[in-house]
Amino acid sequence: MKRVFVQSFGCRASQADGAAIESALEERGFTAICQSAGADLIVVNTCTVTRDADVDARRVVRGLHRDHPNAEILVTGCYAQRAPEELAGIPGVRWVVGNSHKAQIGDIVAPESEPYHGAVVVGHIGAIRDFAAIPVHGIREDRTRPNLKVQDGCSNRCSFCIIPSVRGRSRSAPVESVLEQVRTLAQRYREIVLSGINLGRWGRDLRDGSRFVDLIRMILHETGVQRLRISSIEPMDWTDELFELFAREERIARHIHVPLQSGSDAVLKRMFRKYRTRHYATRMEIAHRLLPDAAIGADVMTGFPGETDAEFGETVRFIEEQPFTYLHVFTYSERPGTAAACRGDAVPVPVRHERTRILRNLSGRKNAAFRRRMIGNTLSAVTLEQRGIALTTNFLRVEMALAREPNRIVDLEIAASSETTLRERTLLPVL
Repeated sequence: MKRVFVQSFGCRASQADGAAIESALEERGFTAICQSAGADLIVVNTCTVTRDADVDARRVVRGLHRDHPNAEILVTGCYAQRAPEELAGIPGVRWVVGNSHKAQIGDIVAPESEPYHGAVVVGHIGAIRDFAAIPVHGIREDRTRPNLKVQDGCSNRCSFCIIPSVRGRSRSAPVESVLEQVRTLAQRYREIVLSGINLGRWGRDLRDGSRFVDLIRMILHETGVQRLRISSIEPMDWTDELFELFAREERIARHIHVPLQSGSDAVLKRMFRKYRTRHYATRMEIAHRLLPDAAIGADVMTGFPGETDAEFGETVRFIEEQPFTYLHVFTYSERPGTAAACRGDAVPVPVRHERTRILRNLSGRKNAAFRRRMIGNTLSAVTLEQRGIALTTNFLRVEMALAREPNRIVDLEIAASSETTLRERTLLPVL
């Protein structure tokens, strides 16, 4: 029996894709292993959102071939869709499979794979109309919070983003498929994370008028999932109805992630974003009022072309005013084929990095203040595979006083805050 090792990079949707590939290959007779040593097949599931992501992918592929020269290597994911020839030229790469054919990887690596000749299997992603993700029925036992992708692609055209051209237009997983997978996963896992490329757009391409809030309701009503965590949702998709559902349903994690990108309206306009800061601030006010102890996170980009010192200052001030508990800060990276990459007003790279440093420090201060607020509270958390660590419903890591079996929901009384985590005083009974 052949052994397969899958390594995924990038967003939660990419992590979900990696788990699905692993599951599909197990159904074809492979045995999934947790490290590359001893693998007969290595699958590298790439990201291409930044130049650094591309560099990392190439470095990892070269290293895997150097360390495991007898293993066959298959490279897939967003980089494979964008620039397959670059990856096919790396020594040791046997196949390059774009997102267009990711669901067929089990067939492609089969010895009798007649339809797939040659090393590169990439099609026109924009022509795909249906959700074609591989079903996920489980993940390796060393993980406790599976990512379930229920939406793929994006129909927006932000000027900095390459993702629509490598993921295609927005497509939704059918309701019954989602419910079946949640039911299966809920038998093994206490927390399930719903993910997507533009998750809040789920249902917009379906003919029955369903929306994302309807999907969450159905999952809660028709499955036994104990905790449902929702990944990133764009500001314009956070409806009052969705906020109210979050506030009402204890089984939904108290965790809201709303991409911002910039706190300057002029920069948002150049980014082709579909909101302005006043709209975003309104969403934040509702979130904090209804869910005062929720984690509230955002993606922010520094050094977008033309970003002046004054515009960056607007971003800093806007972030300071909002109830964020953490930020994911990204340094702008030119992506070939995007509108922003064609502009002639690039911000110097050292300036980009300095702005990134400033915002990450601001994020650290906000997160420290949030953690201090939790001292003396009792928080619900899921125990992780990392011994002695749990993740609270509001996205904080806790060092437990006593180690507990992974994959359990527990109540933890918070005694103190360290540099990056919380510390438990007493472990209350397991639910």
